[in-house]
Amino acid sequence: MTTNKNNLTTSWGAPVGDNQNSMTAGSRGPTLIQDVHLLEKLAHFNRERVPERVVHAKGAGAHGYFEVTNDVSKYTKAKFLSEVGKRTPLFVRFSTVAGENGSADSVRDPRGFAVKFYTEEGNYDLVGNNTPVFFIRDAIKFPDFIHTQKRHPVTHLKNPDAVWDFWSLSPESLHQVTILMSDRGIPATYRHMHGFGSHTFKWVNAEGEGVWIKYHFKTEQGIKNLTEEVGTKIAGENPDYHTQDLYEAIEKGDFPAWKLYVQIMPLEDADTYRFDPFDVTKVWSQKDYPLIEFGRMVLNRNPENYFAEVEQATFSPGTLVPGIEPSPDKMLQGRLFAYADAHRYRVGANHNSLPINRPKADVHNYQRDGQMRFDSNGGGSVYYEPNSFGGPQESPENKTTAYPVSGSADSTSYDHNDHYTQAGDLYRLLSEEERTRLVSNIVGSMKQVTKDEIKLRQIQHFYKADPEYGTRVAEGLGLSVPQEV
Repeated sequence: MTTNKNNLTTSWGAPVGDNQNSMTAGSRGPTLIQDVHLLEKLAHFNRERVPERVVHAKGAGAHGYFEVTNDVSKYTKAKFLSEVGKRTPLFVRFSTVAGENGSADSVRDPRGFAVKFYTEEGNYDLVGNNTPVFFIRDAIKFPDFIHTQKRHPVTHLKNPDAVWDFWSLSPESLHQVTILMSDRGIPATYRHMHGFGSHTFKWVNAEGEGVWIKYHFKTEQGIKNLTEEVGTKIAGENPDYHTQDLYEAIEKGDFPAWKLYVQIMPLEDADTYRFDPFDVTKVWSQKDYPLIEFGRMVLNRNPENYFAEVEQATFSPGTLVPGIEPSPDKMLQGRLFAYADAHRYRVGANHNSLPINRPKADVHNYQRDGQMRFDSNGGGSVYYEPNSFGGPQESPENKTTAYPVSGSADSTSYDHNDHYTQAGDLYRLLSEEERTRLVSNIVGSMKQVTKDEIKLRQIQHFYKADPEYGTRVAEGLGLSVPQEV
């Protein structure tokens, strides 16, 4: 027997007789605990919001496809990259980083750029940003960094002192700070920005030969940005501006697209390159390692339900497929654990079984039970390994390839500590108008800092990147460049 599709039911399918009035003892009550429909409604309502993401809480997403445009099979055995013309469905989530779920889209902040490829070998997540570098290069600093972007525990207001104090004490942040405070700090829309894998990864071919690589997504819509003034105005008028723009563009058939490129570095170059290629605060020169096009990404379908698809989507840089492997990048190494662990807390141990996250490929493993397990839970199949009952077994040909490591087990920093060359090169690439806006944005932000000590310490970093850079910021703040630069 089935109920009429227009009949209201409980979540168990039982018809609801009255959805307007609680069951009470008489007209005045009290309410009866036997009103299970009332209890179910209230209990579910209390749990309608999963904890928002600690970072990247505000975002928008869309479905689409990836198509191979250039043969890269000599570099990687990943099957979804195996032949020109091959298409793979995907889901993308764009986001701001620091703000809460209700914050404005048009703030000065990096944008998350996360892509889930539903490949025949399982899901592959590429979890990057709209910038090629990041503020820090060791995951142990990540919680402290994010704390500086959040609200003060007493005032519950954003805290410029914390932001600039941390940056001034973490000179490796200078490259990303310069990008953030430049014109590209506020993209006009999610469609009008590039994307980057940011980290270095390893591609491995069928013969077990590897190369180091970096990913670049180049928007076909062209780069467009907002000024500080326009971004602030839009934040007040339509805080969901980027979310609305992405949805409406796809709805009217104006499908956003990006060309995908890769930089390829021979393994042996990692030991001699002038910057540590695993340091996520640095880029590789495109003169040294040119961009090679290998694909195209198109977004052509909006989610049918925001919560089910965008909010419950989970991404982890540890979700890899054969032929793509991590590098020793210390920031990446921490993210391999932290992202999946955050999802297990936020969405549940079986988050990867939800429709938006579930692979298109078959899944065979020995993971059982846990909250929200809604499939057959393995039925009566063998639930441990090794076993002699024909359960799934490992495939040695898909082991991660080896690379040599050496040294003492110790808490060590990177060997390379040049935090100024690339930031200075970026400053010198800007036009005079772009430099003026960069300095204006920095000065506007740093004027909110209450301690001159913090301002002077940060000015030293700008000066070391380029004397003009530091001098102009100092003048804007009415300070002198410290003599000990």
